[in-house]
Amino acid sequence: MNFEDVQKLSGAAAAKAKLLKNDFGKYFMRAIMAGFFIVVAMIFSNVVGNIFSAAEEPVWGKFLGAVVFAIAVLLISLVGGELFTGNNLVMAFGAYDKKVSWKDAGKVWFISYIGNFVGCVILSLIFVWAGAAGTKDYFAGFIGAKLSIPVNEMFFRAVLCNFFVCLGVLCGIKLKSEAAKILMIIMCISGFVVSGFEHCIANMGIFTVAACVVPGISLTAMLKSMLVVTIGNMIGGAVLLAWPLKRMSADQ
Repeated sequence: MNFEDVQKLSGAAAAKAKLLKNDFGKYFMRAIMAGFFIVVAMIFSNVVGNIFSAAEEPVWGKFLGAVVFAIAVLLISLVGGELFTGNNLVMAFGAYDKKVSWKDAGKVWFISYIGNFVGCVILSLIFVWAGAAGTKDYFAGFIGAKLSIPVNEMFFRAVLCNFFVCLGVLCGIKLKSEAAKILMIIMCISGFVVSGFEHCIANMGIFTVAACVVPGISLTAMLKSMLVVTIGNMIGGAVLLAWPLKRMSADQ
């Protein structure tokens, strides 16, 4: 990474920490909005999957559902929002670069995670109250398998997931052309979705809807999944991507 890109990432980390310290309400609202955007993508993706599943074209449903899920990071990049998983990259890089403390990074991660959760629950419940767009059977068809993924596989799916997501976030920060940002974000985000990787914030919305429309869902299984996937996502963004990026810049 060149000096300008390092400054962008570290500057973004410092700005997030400063905003959280100086205007908690504004920061928390941005985190809630990011949760909203993730659920918008979750709804879009699952409705598309449901439509193609009903038409007996599940492969196309999976592919197009993955593509449209990218709207989440596009909205966050173009409109604004504080996404926990993207912050795993940005704040870790800022801490490695000594522009923020690890304590500041932890605060940003914690508050963005809670704000994302609030946003996901609110919009997911509204989706359920609106009738869930006829997706009840679709959710019932995949939620059991999702919750029964072996823990080791779940963890590494989460690591890979946030590696992909943070590549998209990095492209959104680094690239200047809006068209280039859109293209690269779509490619990175659709890659993790079509591969079946695990994203903790998207799961907040999925689990909320599933708990409301699918009887017999295990709360313990959902909490275990959230814990494992959250830790995996953090490692994918903060270690697997942020640390090598900092090392690359340090070696130049």
